[in-house]
Amino acid sequence: MSDSPSPGHRLPTHDEDAIGTPPPCPTLIPADRYYCPQFAALEIERMWPKVWQIACTVDHVAASGDYFEYRCGPYGVVIVRDDPDSPDGGLRAFQNVCRHRGNSLCVGSGSGLHELKCGYHGWTWDLAGTLKRVPNRKGFGSLRLSDFPLFPVRVETWAGLVFVNLDVNAMPLIEYLEAVPDDIAWCNLDEFRCYATLTVAVDANWKTIADGYSETYHIATLHPELLRCVDDIHAPQQIWGHTGKSDQPYGVPSPRFNGTLTDEEVWNAYVDTQGALMGANKGAPFPADERQAGQTVADMIAARTREFAAGRGVDLGWADTDRITRLHQYNVFPNMTLLANADHLTIMCSRPGPDPDHGELVLFLMTRLPPGAPHNKPTDVRVDAAAAEPGVVLSQDIRVLPGVQRGLRQPGFSHLVLSAEERRVINMHRNLERYLDLPETYPTPRG
Repeated sequence: MSDSPSPGHRLPTHDEDAIGTPPPCPTLIPADRYYCPQFAALEIERMWPKVWQIACTVDHVAASGDYFEYRCGPYGVVIVRDDPDSPDGGLRAFQNVCRHRGNSLCVGSGSGLHELKCGYHGWTWDLAGTLKRVPNRKGFGSLRLSDFPLFPVRVETWAGLVFVNLDVNAMPLIEYLEAVPDDIAWCNLDEFRCYATLTVAVDANWKTIADGYSETYHIATLHPELLRCVDDIHAPQQIWGHTGKSDQPYGVPSPRFNGTLTDEEVWNAYVDTQGALMGANKGAPFPADERQAGQTVADMIAARTREFAAGRGVDLGWADTDRITRLHQYNVFPNMTLLANADHLTIMCSRPGPDPDHGELVLFLMTRLPPGAPHNKPTDVRVDAAAAEPGVVLSQDIRVLPGVQRGLRQPGFSHLVLSAEERRVINMHRNLERYLDLPETYPTPRG
Protein backbone atom coordinates (compact mmCIF):
# COMPACT_ATOMS: atom_id res chain seq x y z
CA MET A 1 0.00 0.00 0.00
CA SER A 2 1.15 3.53 -0.57
CA ASP A 3 1.61 4.26 3.14
CA SER A 4 3.81 1.22 3.84
CA PRO A 5 7.11 1.96 5.57
CA SER A 6 10.24 2.22 3.46
CA PRO A 7 13.93 2.76 4.24
CA GLY A 8 14.29 6.14 5.87
CA HIS A 9 10.51 6.39 6.43
CA ARG A 10 9.87 9.21 8.92
CA LEU A 11 7.51 8.65 11.81
CA PRO A 12 5.28 11.55 12.86
CA THR A 13 6.45 13.74 15.71
CA HIS A 14 4.38 14.40 18.83
CA ASP A 15 3.61 17.99 17.86
CA GLU A 16 2.07 17.12 14.49
CA ASP A 17 -1.68 17.34 14.23
CA ALA A 18 -4.17 14.57 13.55
CA ILE A 19 -4.89 15.72 10.00
CA GLY A 20 -1.43 15.83 8.46
CA THR A 21 -1.33 17.10 4.91
CA PRO A 22 -4.92 17.85 3.81
CA PRO A 23 -5.99 16.02 0.64
CA PRO A 24 -7.28 17.85 -2.46
CA CYS A 25 -10.82 16.75 -1.57
CA PRO A 26 -12.72 14.40 0.79
CA THR A 27 -12.69 10.62 0.40
CA LEU A 28 -16.09 9.15 -0.46
CA ILE A 29 -17.12 5.69 0.78
CA PRO A 30 -20.37 4.03 -0.37
CA ALA A 31 -22.85 3.94 2.51
CA ASP A 32 -24.33 0.61 1.48
CA ARG A 33 -21.17 -1.14 2.60
CA TYR A 34 -22.59 -0.74 6.10
CA TYR A 35 -25.98 -2.34 5.54
CA CYS A 36 -26.14 -4.22 2.23
CA PRO A 37 -26.64 -8.00 2.75
CA GLN A 38 -24.71 -8.75 -0.45
CA PHE A 39 -21.73 -6.76 0.79
CA ALA A 40 -21.85 -8.52 4.16
CA ALA A 41 -21.91 -11.84 2.29
CA LEU A 42 -18.78 -10.82 0.42
CA GLU A 43 -17.06 -10.06 3.71
CA ILE A 44 -18.03 -13.47 5.08
CA GLU A 45 -16.85 -15.23 1.93
CA ARG A 46 -13.64 -13.37 1.12
CA MET A 47 -12.41 -11.43 4.12
CA TRP A 48 -13.25 -12.96 7.51
CA PRO A 49 -11.73 -16.38 6.66
CA LYS A 50 -8.45 -14.71 5.55
CA VAL A 51 -7.57 -12.25 8.33
CA TRP A 52 -6.02 -12.51 11.78
CA GLN A 53 -8.60 -11.87 14.49
CA ILE A 54 -8.19 -11.53 18.24
CA ALA A 55 -10.16 -14.37 19.81
CA CYS A 56 -9.27 -14.36 23.50
CA THR A 57 -6.29 -13.87 25.80
CA VAL A 58 -3.66 -16.27 27.08
CA ASP A 59 -5.39 -15.94 30.46
CA HIS A 60 -8.42 -17.72 28.99
CA VAL A 61 -6.37 -20.74 27.91
CA ALA A 62 -3.33 -20.77 30.18
CA ALA A 63 -3.56 -24.28 31.66
CA SER A 64 -3.84 -27.76 30.20
CA GLY A 65 -7.48 -28.51 29.41
CA ASP A 66 -8.54 -24.86 29.14
CA TYR A 67 -10.77 -24.12 26.16
CA PHE A 68 -12.47 -21.13 24.56
CA GLU A 69 -15.11 -20.93 21.83
CA TYR A 70 -14.64 -18.02 19.42
CA ARG A 71 -17.41 -16.93 17.03
CA CYS A 72 -17.32 -14.45 14.19
CA GLY A 73 -20.41 -14.33 12.00
CA PRO A 74 -21.10 -17.91 10.86
CA TYR A 75 -17.60 -19.09 11.75
CA GLY A 76 -16.73 -20.93 14.94
CA VAL A 77 -13.31 -21.83 16.33
CA VAL A 78 -12.47 -23.84 19.42
CA ILE A 79 -9.14 -22.95 21.06
CA VAL A 80 -7.66 -25.47 23.49
CA ARG A 81 -4.52 -25.82 25.58
CA ASP A 82 -3.12 -29.32 25.30
CA ASP A 83 0.26 -29.67 27.05
CA PRO A 84 1.69 -26.27 28.11
CA ASP A 85 5.10 -27.92 28.57
CA SER A 86 5.34 -29.08 24.96
CA PRO A 87 7.86 -27.28 22.74
CA ASP A 88 5.09 -25.33 20.98
CA GLY A 89 3.20 -24.49 24.18
CA GLY A 90 0.33 -26.82 23.36
CA LEU A 91 -2.02 -24.13 22.05
CA ARG A 92 -4.36 -25.57 19.40
CA ALA A 93 -7.29 -24.24 17.40
CA PHE A 94 -9.81 -26.07 15.25
CA GLN A 95 -12.93 -25.31 13.30
CA ASN A 96 -15.70 -25.92 15.79
CA VAL A 97 -17.40 -28.72 13.92
CA CYS A 98 -17.83 -32.47 14.32
CA ARG A 99 -16.71 -34.37 11.20
CA HIS A 100 -19.78 -36.60 11.43
CA ARG A 101 -22.86 -34.40 11.06
CA GLY A 102 -21.56 -30.89 11.65
CA ASN A 103 -22.52 -30.32 15.29
CA SER A 104 -20.50 -27.73 17.21
CA LEU A 105 -18.10 -29.43 19.60
CA CYS A 106 -17.73 -26.72 22.23
CA VAL A 107 -19.81 -23.86 23.58
CA GLY A 108 -18.46 -21.13 25.82
CA SER A 109 -15.24 -21.54 27.75
CA GLY A 110 -13.96 -23.57 30.63
CA SER A 111 -11.28 -25.81 32.11
CA GLY A 112 -10.49 -29.47 32.67
CA LEU A 113 -11.07 -30.60 29.09
CA HIS A 114 -9.41 -33.95 28.28
CA GLU A 115 -10.99 -34.58 24.90
CA LEU A 116 -13.35 -33.04 22.37
CA LYS A 117 -16.51 -35.11 22.36
CA CYS A 118 -19.50 -34.31 20.19
CA GLY A 119 -22.63 -34.12 22.32
CA TYR A 120 -24.82 -35.39 19.45
CA HIS A 121 -23.43 -38.82 18.53
CA GLY A 122 -20.27 -39.11 20.62
CA TRP A 123 -17.48 -38.88 18.06
CA THR A 124 -14.40 -37.98 20.11
CA TRP A 125 -11.06 -36.34 19.34
CA ASP A 126 -8.02 -35.76 21.54
CA LEU A 127 -6.82 -32.21 22.16
CA ALA A 128 -4.40 -32.50 19.25
CA GLY A 129 -7.37 -32.98 16.89
CA THR A 130 -6.95 -36.71 16.22
CA LEU A 131 -10.13 -38.78 16.01
CA LYS A 132 -10.04 -41.45 18.75
CA ARG A 133 -13.51 -42.94 19.09
CA VAL A 134 -16.58 -43.48 16.87
CA PRO A 135 -19.54 -45.21 18.56
CA ASN A 136 -20.96 -48.15 16.62
CA ARG A 137 -18.12 -47.81 14.16
CA LYS A 138 -19.15 -51.05 12.43
CA GLY A 139 -22.09 -49.29 10.79
CA PHE A 140 -19.73 -47.07 8.76
CA GLY A 141 -17.96 -49.98 7.08
CA SER A 142 -14.30 -49.28 6.33
CA LEU A 143 -13.83 -46.04 8.26
CA ARG A 144 -10.28 -45.03 9.12
CA LEU A 145 -9.99 -42.71 12.11
CA SER A 146 -6.94 -41.03 10.59
CA ASP A 147 -9.09 -39.78 7.69
CA PHE A 148 -11.16 -37.52 9.93
CA PRO A 149 -9.03 -35.22 12.06
CA LEU A 150 -10.45 -31.89 13.14
CA PHE A 151 -9.93 -29.06 10.69
CA PRO A 152 -6.98 -27.00 11.98
CA VAL A 153 -7.10 -23.23 12.39
CA ARG A 154 -4.00 -21.07 12.51
CA VAL A 155 -3.43 -19.83 16.08
CA GLU A 156 -0.64 -17.58 17.37
CA THR A 157 -0.08 -15.30 20.33
CA TRP A 158 1.36 -11.85 20.80
CA ALA A 159 1.54 -9.76 23.99
CA GLY A 160 -0.72 -12.15 25.88
CA LEU A 161 -3.39 -12.05 23.17
CA VAL A 162 -4.57 -15.08 21.19
CA PHE A 163 -5.25 -14.60 17.48
CA VAL A 164 -6.79 -17.04 15.01
CA ASN A 165 -6.90 -17.22 11.23
CA LEU A 166 -9.06 -19.74 9.33
CA ASP A 167 -6.52 -19.65 6.51
CA VAL A 168 -3.85 -22.18 7.52
CA ASN A 169 -1.56 -20.70 4.84
CA ALA A 170 -1.87 -17.13 6.16
CA MET A 171 1.20 -14.99 6.73
CA PRO A 172 2.61 -15.22 10.26
CA LEU A 173 0.87 -13.00 12.78
CA ILE A 174 4.05 -11.03 13.50
CA GLU A 175 4.24 -10.03 9.82
CA TYR A 176 0.56 -9.11 9.76
CA LEU A 177 1.06 -6.78 12.73
CA GLU A 178 3.77 -4.91 10.80
CA ALA A 179 5.40 -2.12 12.86
CA VAL A 180 3.09 -2.44 15.89
CA PRO A 181 5.15 -4.88 18.04
CA ASP A 182 8.35 -2.86 17.70
CA ASP A 183 6.56 0.45 18.18
CA ILE A 184 5.00 -0.59 21.51
CA ALA A 185 7.82 -2.88 22.72
CA TRP A 186 8.83 -0.34 25.41
CA CYS A 187 5.52 -0.97 27.20
CA ASN A 188 6.13 -4.68 27.98
CA LEU A 189 2.55 -5.65 27.21
CA ASP A 190 3.18 -9.24 28.34
CA GLU A 191 3.02 -8.00 31.94
CA PHE A 192 -0.68 -7.19 31.60
CA ARG A 193 -3.32 -9.73 32.61
CA CYS A 194 -6.92 -9.86 31.43
CA TYR A 195 -9.35 -9.74 34.34
CA ALA A 196 -12.59 -9.43 32.34
CA THR A 197 -14.15 -9.13 28.92
CA LEU A 198 -17.33 -7.23 28.16
CA THR A 199 -19.31 -8.05 25.02
CA VAL A 200 -21.96 -5.49 24.12
CA ALA A 201 -24.68 -6.24 21.56
CA VAL A 202 -25.10 -3.11 19.42
CA ASP A 203 -27.70 -2.19 16.80
CA ALA A 204 -24.99 -1.28 14.29
CA ASN A 205 -22.75 -2.85 11.67
CA TRP A 206 -19.33 -4.03 12.83
CA LYS A 207 -17.71 -1.30 10.68
CA THR A 208 -19.92 1.39 12.23
CA ILE A 209 -18.64 0.23 15.62
CA ALA A 210 -15.01 0.09 14.47
CA ASP A 211 -15.16 3.56 12.90
CA GLY A 212 -15.98 5.00 16.31
CA TYR A 213 -12.63 3.93 17.73
CA SER A 214 -10.66 4.81 14.62
CA GLU A 215 -10.71 8.62 14.72
CA THR A 216 -10.50 11.53 17.17
CA TYR A 217 -12.59 13.89 15.03
CA HIS A 218 -15.69 13.16 17.12
CA ILE A 219 -14.16 14.03 20.51
CA ALA A 220 -14.95 17.75 20.32
CA THR A 221 -18.68 17.07 19.88
CA LEU A 222 -19.47 13.68 21.43
CA HIS A 223 -17.09 13.80 24.41
CA PRO A 224 -17.16 17.34 25.88
CA GLU A 225 -15.97 16.04 29.26
CA LEU A 226 -12.97 14.28 27.69
CA LEU A 227 -12.09 17.30 25.57
CA ARG A 228 -11.11 19.14 28.74
CA CYS A 229 -8.21 16.74 29.45
CA VAL A 230 -6.95 15.50 26.06
CA ASP A 231 -5.16 17.15 23.16
CA ASP A 232 -7.29 15.96 20.27
CA ILE A 233 -5.48 18.21 17.78
CA HIS A 234 -1.82 17.29 18.28
CA ALA A 235 -2.60 13.58 17.92
CA PRO A 236 -0.31 12.41 15.09
CA GLN A 237 -1.30 9.39 13.02
CA GLN A 238 0.60 6.79 11.03
CA ILE A 239 -0.58 4.20 8.50
CA TRP A 240 1.51 1.08 7.86
CA GLY A 241 -0.77 -1.24 5.84
CA HIS A 242 -2.96 -3.65 7.81
CA THR A 243 -2.26 -1.42 10.79
CA GLY A 244 -2.23 2.22 11.85
CA LYS A 245 -1.60 4.34 14.91
CA SER A 246 -2.68 7.52 16.69
CA ASP A 247 -1.07 9.19 19.74
CA GLN A 248 -3.19 11.30 22.09
CA PRO A 249 -1.70 13.32 24.98
CA TYR A 250 -3.83 13.20 28.16
CA GLY A 251 -3.68 15.40 31.24
CA VAL A 252 -3.71 18.53 29.10
CA PRO A 253 -6.67 20.53 27.77
CA SER A 254 -7.58 20.57 24.11
CA PRO A 255 -6.06 23.59 22.34
CA ARG A 256 -9.65 24.37 21.32
CA PHE A 257 -10.05 26.02 24.75
CA ASN A 258 -7.29 28.53 23.95
CA GLY A 259 -5.79 28.21 27.41
CA THR A 260 -8.94 29.22 29.28
CA LEU A 261 -9.18 26.10 31.49
CA THR A 262 -7.61 26.05 34.94
CA ASP A 263 -5.41 23.18 36.09
CA GLU A 264 -8.16 22.16 38.51
CA GLU A 265 -10.66 21.91 35.64
CA VAL A 266 -8.27 19.70 33.66
CA TRP A 267 -7.72 17.50 36.72
CA ASN A 268 -11.46 17.19 37.35
CA ALA A 269 -12.11 16.21 33.73
CA TYR A 270 -9.43 13.52 33.90
CA VAL A 271 -10.82 12.17 37.17
CA ASP A 272 -14.36 12.07 35.75
CA THR A 273 -13.38 10.29 32.52
CA GLN A 274 -10.13 8.42 33.29
CA GLY A 275 -9.83 8.48 37.07
CA ALA A 276 -9.85 4.70 37.46
CA LEU A 277 -6.48 4.58 35.72
CA MET A 278 -4.89 6.29 38.73
CA GLY A 279 -7.20 4.82 41.38
CA ALA A 280 -9.15 8.05 41.83
CA ASN A 281 -12.86 7.93 42.55
CA LYS A 282 -15.23 10.29 40.78
CA GLY A 283 -15.06 13.70 42.40
CA ALA A 284 -11.56 13.27 43.84
CA PRO A 285 -10.44 16.86 44.55
CA PHE A 286 -7.49 18.57 42.94
CA PRO A 287 -4.53 17.92 45.29
CA ALA A 288 -3.14 21.45 45.25
CA ASP A 289 -1.37 20.91 48.59
CA GLU A 290 0.61 17.98 47.11
CA ARG A 291 1.79 19.89 44.09
CA GLN A 292 5.54 20.25 43.80
CA ALA A 293 7.31 23.16 42.19
CA GLY A 294 7.16 22.96 38.42
CA GLN A 295 4.70 20.07 38.30
CA THR A 296 2.13 20.11 35.52
CA VAL A 297 -1.27 18.49 35.83
CA ALA A 298 0.05 15.64 33.69
CA ASP A 299 2.98 15.23 36.10
CA MET A 300 0.56 14.99 39.02
CA ILE A 301 -1.54 12.41 37.19
CA ALA A 302 1.60 10.39 36.45
CA ALA A 303 2.68 10.53 40.10
CA ARG A 304 -0.73 9.28 41.27
CA THR A 305 -0.65 6.52 38.66
CA ARG A 306 2.76 5.34 39.90
CA GLU A 307 1.41 5.22 43.46
CA PHE A 308 -1.65 3.29 42.32
CA ALA A 309 0.51 0.77 40.47
CA ALA A 310 2.85 0.36 43.46
CA GLY A 311 -0.15 -0.70 45.51
CA ARG A 312 -0.40 -3.87 43.43
CA GLY A 313 3.35 -4.47 43.36
CA VAL A 314 4.08 -2.79 40.03
CA ASP A 315 7.08 -0.48 39.73
CA LEU A 316 6.54 2.29 37.19
CA GLY A 317 9.71 4.15 38.10
CA TRP A 318 10.94 3.59 34.55
CA ALA A 319 8.02 5.52 33.01
CA ASP A 320 8.14 9.30 32.68
CA THR A 321 5.04 11.49 32.48
CA ASP A 322 4.71 11.10 28.73
CA ARG A 323 4.86 7.30 28.91
CA ILE A 324 2.09 7.33 31.52
CA THR A 325 -0.24 9.97 30.08
CA ARG A 326 0.14 9.63 26.29
CA LEU A 327 -2.32 7.10 24.90
CA HIS A 328 -1.00 5.03 22.00
CA GLN A 329 -3.85 3.66 19.91
CA TYR A 330 -3.16 0.97 17.30
CA ASN A 331 -5.67 -0.20 14.71
CA VAL A 332 -5.29 -3.71 13.29
CA PHE A 333 -7.40 -4.61 10.26
CA PRO A 334 -10.18 -5.48 10.17
CA ASN A 335 -11.74 -4.91 13.58
CA MET A 336 -9.31 -4.39 16.47
CA THR A 337 -7.81 -1.46 18.33
CA LEU A 338 -5.25 -1.58 21.12
CA LEU A 339 -5.00 1.33 23.56
CA ALA A 340 -1.91 1.44 25.74
CA ASN A 341 0.29 3.52 27.95
CA ALA A 342 2.67 2.58 30.75
CA ASP A 343 -0.12 1.38 33.07
CA HIS A 344 -3.10 0.96 30.79
CA LEU A 345 -4.07 -1.65 28.23
CA THR A 346 -7.53 -2.07 26.75
CA ILE A 347 -8.31 -4.07 23.63
CA MET A 348 -11.45 -3.35 21.65
CA CYS A 349 -12.83 -5.20 18.67
CA SER A 350 -16.07 -5.34 16.73
CA ARG A 351 -17.69 -8.41 15.23
CA PRO A 352 -20.57 -8.98 12.81
CA GLY A 353 -23.98 -9.82 14.22
CA PRO A 354 -26.86 -11.85 12.76
CA ASP A 355 -27.46 -9.26 10.01
CA PRO A 356 -25.63 -6.18 8.67
CA ASP A 357 -27.49 -3.84 11.04
CA HIS A 358 -26.24 -5.61 14.16
CA GLY A 359 -22.84 -6.27 15.65
CA GLU A 360 -20.87 -6.70 18.85
CA LEU A 361 -18.34 -4.54 20.63
CA VAL A 362 -15.91 -6.62 22.70
CA LEU A 363 -13.71 -5.04 25.38
CA PHE A 364 -10.73 -6.89 26.85
CA LEU A 365 -10.01 -5.25 30.21
CA MET A 366 -6.43 -5.62 31.40
CA THR A 367 -4.26 -4.65 34.36
CA ARG A 368 -0.48 -4.65 34.72
CA LEU A 369 0.75 -7.09 37.39
CA PRO A 370 4.24 -7.83 38.73
CA PRO A 371 6.36 -10.09 36.51
CA GLY A 372 5.57 -13.76 37.12
CA ALA A 373 2.05 -13.13 38.40
CA PRO A 374 -0.20 -16.17 37.90
CA HIS A 375 -2.83 -16.37 35.21
CA ASN A 376 -6.41 -16.19 36.44
CA LYS A 377 -9.50 -16.90 34.37
CA PRO A 378 -11.11 -13.66 33.15
CA THR A 379 -14.76 -13.00 33.84
CA ASP A 380 -16.65 -12.88 30.54
CA VAL A 381 -19.80 -10.73 30.57
CA ARG A 382 -22.36 -10.16 27.81
CA VAL A 383 -24.90 -7.32 27.92
CA ASP A 384 -27.20 -5.37 25.64
CA ALA A 385 -26.19 -1.83 24.78
CA ALA A 386 -28.88 -0.38 27.08
CA ALA A 387 -27.31 -2.12 30.08
CA ALA A 388 -23.68 -1.37 29.23
CA GLU A 389 -21.93 1.16 31.50
CA PRO A 390 -18.23 0.87 30.65
CA GLY A 391 -17.48 4.47 31.66
CA VAL A 392 -18.47 7.95 30.53
CA VAL A 393 -16.62 8.00 27.22
CA LEU A 394 -17.33 4.47 26.00
CA SER A 395 -20.98 4.78 27.02
CA GLN A 396 -21.27 7.88 24.85
CA ASP A 397 -19.62 5.98 21.97
CA ILE A 398 -22.02 3.06 22.30
CA ARG A 399 -25.18 5.16 22.53
CA VAL A 400 -24.54 7.10 19.33
CA LEU A 401 -24.09 3.99 17.17
CA PRO A 402 -27.74 2.97 16.50
CA GLY A 403 -28.48 6.49 15.25
CA VAL A 404 -25.49 6.33 12.93
CA GLN A 405 -26.65 2.98 11.56
CA ARG A 406 -30.17 4.28 10.90
CA GLY A 407 -28.79 7.38 9.21
CA LEU A 408 -26.63 5.34 6.87
CA ARG A 409 -29.79 3.76 5.43
CA GLN A 410 -31.50 7.02 4.47
CA PRO A 411 -32.18 7.13 0.70
CA GLY A 412 -30.49 10.48 0.20
CA PHE A 413 -27.28 9.41 1.92
CA SER A 414 -25.20 7.59 -0.69
CA HIS A 415 -21.62 8.12 0.59
CA LEU A 416 -19.64 8.84 3.73
CA VAL A 417 -17.53 11.98 3.30
CA LEU A 418 -14.23 11.43 5.13
CA SER A 419 -11.38 13.77 6.03
CA ALA A 420 -7.67 13.09 6.38
CA GLU A 421 -8.20 12.95 10.16
CA GLU A 422 -10.34 9.87 9.50
CA ARG A 423 -7.53 8.17 7.60
CA ARG A 424 -7.67 5.06 9.78
CA VAL A 425 -11.30 4.60 8.70
CA ILE A 426 -10.24 5.14 5.08
CA ASN A 427 -7.42 2.63 5.51
CA MET A 428 -9.87 0.00 6.77
CA HIS A 429 -11.87 0.42 3.57
CA ARG A 430 -8.76 0.27 1.39
CA ASN A 431 -7.85 -3.06 2.99
CA LEU A 432 -11.43 -4.26 2.68
CA GLU A 433 -11.39 -3.47 -1.03
CA ARG A 434 -8.27 -5.58 -1.50
CA TYR A 435 -9.59 -8.58 0.40
CA LEU A 436 -13.00 -8.51 -1.27
CA ASP A 437 -11.58 -7.94 -4.75
CA LEU A 438 -14.57 -5.71 -5.25
CA PRO A 439 -16.49 -5.95 -8.50
CA GLU A 440 -17.56 -2.83 -10.37
CA THR A 441 -20.85 -2.78 -8.48
CA TYR A 442 -18.94 -1.65 -5.38
CA PRO A 443 -16.45 0.99 -6.50
CA THR A 444 -15.11 3.57 -4.11
CA PRO A 445 -15.22 6.97 -5.82
CA ARG A 446 -11.80 8.54 -5.78
CA GLY A 447 -11.78 12.30 -5.33
